[in-house]
Amino acid sequence: MNVVAEREIVRVGETFGKTVRFTPEDIAAFAAACHDSNPLHSDAAEAGESRFGDVIASGPHTASMLMGLAASHFSRRDDGIKRQMVCLNFNFAYKAPVYADEDVVLQWTVSSVEWNRKLDGYVVMVDGSANTQRSGVAVVSRGTLLVREVS
Repeated sequence: MNVVAEREIVRVGETFGKTVRFTPEDIAAFAAACHDSNPLHSDAAEAGESRFGDVIASGPHTASMLMGLAASHFSRRDDGIKRQMVCLNFNFAYKAPVYADEDVVLQWTVSSVEWNRKLDGYVVMVDGSANTQRSGVAVVSRGTLLVREVS
């Protein structure tokens, strides 16, 4: 068996998270960068007249923060193990808006880990969410990742 398979570099039940806050300027800049011209992300007056009543982050904004958190966690080096993470798949469901100027709690939990000899790494399933005080569960996600130890 490969050295990678003998060393536990990912564990079922492992959780990690981060709290972020999007300013109205952050939301507008992200929307502009991904060519999303929906005024709900940049026009306070128009967003104020919408069913949301305020500027909201685009779906890709929150999704990218969740994906970035997973990539950072599974490619970390803080425990002396050099890892690589490759995204195989992510799915997102948008349940409620993420408003400007509120804390967004991003969290992932490892739900399964399976050694894949052909890929020479672990296929890891993660379940995630983005939660806010105002909206509760705003986004839920599931991801499939390949995590490998590298020399």
